[in-house]
Amino acid sequence: MANKKERTLVIVKPDGVQRGLIGEVVGRYERTGLKLVGLKMMTADESLAERHYLLDPDWKRKSGQKTIDSYQKKGLTPPSKNPLEVGEITLAKLRKFMTSGPVVAMVWQGMHAVGVVRKITGGTEPLTSDVGTIRGDFTIDSYEVSDEDNRATRNIVHASGSAEEAEAEIVLWFRPEEILNYRLVGDAILY
Repeated sequence: MANKKERTLVIVKPDGVQRGLIGEVVGRYERTGLKLVGLKMMTADESLAERHYLLDPDWKRKSGQKTIDSYQKKGLTPPSKNPLEVGEITLAKLRKFMTSGPVVAMVWQGMHAVGVVRKITGGTEPLTSDVGTIRGDFTIDSYEVSDEDNRATRNIVHASGSAEEAEAEIVLWFRPEEILNYRLVGDAILY
């Protein structure tokens, strides 16, 4: 049986905040029936941004390999053939981007919360995200252009990749008392 109180972390990144998309992002998740149980606006420091991405000890290697594979698939030469080196380059860009301005961190709760949020958010690269998703509808960035500009891809939102990842990320961004437990009238209909 699905966990009806599954939680996931969503962060409206600095580009989403600057473009005034906070309400649109919140509205899209709210309309599915998910419940917002934690919300705060803040500016992340470099330590928090780095810890966020390195919660998975193998993140640099995985991220680096994904980037290398993406380059090769497009017939391009990656910046290095060493996944750890490429992962470090990616981490430096993300650290700079995530600390460049305010972000809005949120905890969403509900049945299949991680999967529902990921579906609404869209793929990591806006260029290949489906129409109807946040990334597909509100940004035109691509890996290729962000690499040319030597910056992180501007994709508006971070969304946890799994329930386990969400649990680890939530405790990094929120203290327990910042997450509320309350009932919505709609809970009776949905659950």
